[in-house]
Amino acid sequence: MSEYMPEGISAYLKKRLDEHTVKTIKYKYGTVTKTGDGVARILGLPECKYGELLRFENGTYGMALDLQEDHLGAVILDTGDTVREGMTVIGTGKVAEIPVGDEILGRVIDSIGRPLDGRPLMAQKFRACEQSAPKIIERRPVDTPLRTGILAIDSMVPIGMGQRELIIGDRQTGKTSIAIDTILNQKNSNVICIYCAVGQKASTVSRVIETLKKAKAMSYTCVVTATASNSPAMQYLAPFAATSIAEWFMYAGKNVLIIYDDLSKHAVAYRTMSLLLQRPPGREAFPGDVFYLHSRLLERSACLSKDLGGGSLTAIPIIETMGGNISSYIPTNVISITDGQIYLENELFNSGIRPAINTGLSVSRVGRAAQCDSIKKVSGTLRIQLSKFREMAVFARFGSDVDVQTAKMLKKGSILTELFKQQKSNPYSNFEETLLLLAYNNNVFDDVEPSKLKPFCKKMTQYVKNVCAGIVPIIETGFMSDGDMSALEKSIMEFKGISDE
Repeated sequence: MSEYMPEGISAYLKKRLDEHTVKTIKYKYGTVTKTGDGVARILGLPECKYGELLRFENGTYGMALDLQEDHLGAVILDTGDTVREGMTVIGTGKVAEIPVGDEILGRVIDSIGRPLDGRPLMAQKFRACEQSAPKIIERRPVDTPLRTGILAIDSMVPIGMGQRELIIGDRQTGKTSIAIDTILNQKNSNVICIYCAVGQKASTVSRVIETLKKAKAMSYTCVVTATASNSPAMQYLAPFAATSIAEWFMYAGKNVLIIYDDLSKHAVAYRTMSLLLQRPPGREAFPGDVFYLHSRLLERSACLSKDLGGGSLTAIPIIETMGGNISSYIPTNVISITDGQIYLENELFNSGIRPAINTGLSVSRVGRAAQCDSIKKVSGTLRIQLSKFREMAVFARFGSDVDVQTAKMLKKGSILTELFKQQKSNPYSNFEETLLLLAYNNNVFDDVEPSKLKPFCKKMTQYVKNVCAGIVPIIETGFMSDGDMSALEKSIMEFKGISDE
């Protein structure tokens, strides 16, 4: 994306500030007393606000983040070596803003709204990056499913609109793939998607954008990115800017999905800034307010009441662990803030089970309240069955003899594990998920070889779609009557009889 880089940060911010007619504010000039590593210490400016944009005498911009009694600390948004000691500084009276509105869809922008896709951005509305979260009285319960198209998630760890569901796991375990598949599955669901990349490689972000373009998902998606080459200040701002864009749509009565990829790097960027601002370090050298950093961000996700338009903002933050350690500082913080987590295990991923979801450590605290009727009727005790199978499979490795009941359970578990395997960028429809689980409950797959299960499922789905064409649209809406279930079961058994011949 380097060939599409626009004008510098300071030039862009100057242009934006010049567009505003601001009342005259009397400001005392401040003076830079110390600078280095992208941080400036400033004497003066007693009326400066937290998060206010500051303009240095050479046109460079910074942001006030450390307000002391007699001085303040500011992070420099441009390259830090352009600011020298002795320079004068003036406050702009404005906090960091981001362009919002329908014009932002299909675009790739950075933390302050500069377009990175080589096209001009003609936005008419702007919104401050930092906003207060909706009050409790302004919210309603989470009760509408947000479908991911991933069978294992929709059946066992359902996500609701307005929920905050964490994806956690080691590097290279498929965390981003699940998030991107969820975006792809919103194609015809009127859900607007925001993908926020923090501290990722530029090549990784480019690959994600190409995937979205290829699937024609950019028409309802906006990408906000602050790559690893950006300053810590820009990485710090990115999730807050992305959330402000999402909030604008939410308050317009729309359903929005936001992906934070990932908050581990966001916390590291904030730690870098805090240490440079000489804030006292705490556990793992993170500052004491790192919990508040993520809680004030994720609390902005909500399911609004009907009086406020009934919009929703669903957050899927991603956290990267090291060596499967989910009890370290940042993972435990974010787990305690969110409404559940999907834990991806390295061992499962390496053994070919993808998505590599550990059912024992994954949970949705909204639960079946956010699950559509058709899936709810057929998912039943899948979690318990899979957990029992994986527990028993550990003992079966030793090759000891097992009784008939245990052998049957192991066989059913291996079929369910194979059924939950799903290719990347291949989300299932609601009808397909319901049909597969219904067939599993009716023991249709018991005598099918695991290697032939996927082709068998494909043929069965096509057959039932042809036979029960009138039922398919009903089940796609999420509803399924007892009569519809009986008709599907009959068609499944008919196909089973034909395939056995």
